[in-house]
Amino acid sequence: MNIEIYQAFGQWLDDLLENNEMPGETKAFNFNLYEESIEESIYSIQLIAACCFDENDDEWACSEVWSSEENIFCVDTSDEEKGWQTALELITSLVNEYLDRGKYSHILKASQAVGIGFVDGDLSILYRNKE
Repeated sequence: MNIEIYQAFGQWLDDLLENNEMPGETKAFNFNLYEESIEESIYSIQLIAACCFDENDDEWACSEVWSSEENIFCVDTSDEEKGWQTALELITSLVNEYLDRGKYSHILKASQAVGIGFVDGDLSILYRNKE
């Protein structure tokens, strides 16, 4: 993993989680992924908080009670193998690293789950709260 990308991603997420109080009805978080520019291999990440969670129905991520909206983090994968799979793998590794050692990972882990996926695709659950 590129340390510089992780540090920038971690700072972006730290700022979001430090400066925004999550609604009390938050049950789960999802990292929404978007293709910004296929030709240039630019992908955007948006964080949302959802008021419900059902691991058998990806629609839970549509029940957002908070969103980073236009405050997104962009990843350029042009130096790597192109394709959305590469972007998903890279961004998943960034989120997993943050869940392991991020400054405010406890906020994400206090929810029932943390997911990731392209807005028009399937979601993957990266973290489930065992409580």
